[in-house]
Amino acid sequence: MDRHAAPPMTAPQVGVTGARVPSTPEPLDPVFTVSGLTVHYGDYAAVRDVNMVIGRREITAMIGPSGCGKSTVLRCFNRMNDLIPGARVSGTILYHDEDVYGEHVDPIEVRRRIGMVFQKPNPFPKSIYDNIAYGPRVNGMKGNLDDIVEEALTKAALWDEVKDKLKQNALSLSGGQQQRLCIARTIAVKPEVILMDEPCSALDPIATTKIEDLMQELAREYTIVIVTHNMQQAARVSERTAFFTAEVDENGQRYGRLVEFDQTSRIFTNPRDKRTEDYITGRFG
Repeated sequence: MDRHAAPPMTAPQVGVTGARVPSTPEPLDPVFTVSGLTVHYGDYAAVRDVNMVIGRREITAMIGPSGCGKSTVLRCFNRMNDLIPGARVSGTILYHDEDVYGEHVDPIEVRRRIGMVFQKPNPFPKSIYDNIAYGPRVNGMKGNLDDIVEEALTKAALWDEVKDKLKQNALSLSGGQQQRLCIARTIAVKPEVILMDEPCSALDPIATTKIEDLMQELAREYTIVIVTHNMQQAARVSERTAFFTAEVDENGQRYGRLVEFDQTSRIFTNPRDKRTEDYITGRFG
């Protein structure tokens, strides 16, 4: 598949006109263009009016306090919010100019192209080999399965550690190894984008360093969007950073909003918004 100009996720091409884009410097090669994104859970608007552009083969970090909508926005990119009862998404997310929420778009195909790694490692209670082989088997991917498994584990920097115990239960691995296994499982179905929701929060510093090094290596081939509470992690690994905060509207309802989205170096050294500066310097709230 040509990842520079991804084929449509449905037979008809879904186009959107008049989409608003953010005023911050944009990537030269956008993968996602987010315009006016608002997410409701029932009657509650959890996050409102998000506008941002995600660049190809960049690492984009989303930071901010708990309850500001970071993970909610992340789940919109591959329609994981569809699985939450009462969730409703408005606005537009274009993936290579195609509306992710278009009427004829297949959410299963969306999730194959846009994989996700969760906060807590979640290997299947199967062998290491079968964890990696599961996605390619389900998707009917052609090719030698042994080669696919080896390639995915190699890209996830795990092959040398597990190549002699592929039949071993994946749950016997350490926490850091399990998280790299989950990254390999995502890679195995050949996505273009990898979403990561707090992928290091349950890991020790050594395992965290390995995951961060892996992210930077993977960004040579994949677009990565990461949610993290660790500002130092965002500063270390990302090209662009989005700062979200939580506000209270005139009805006393708390909601998340995007305050500032810019190159990471600027966010951490010369932010445009005082709320960003206060959060970065620890004066938030």
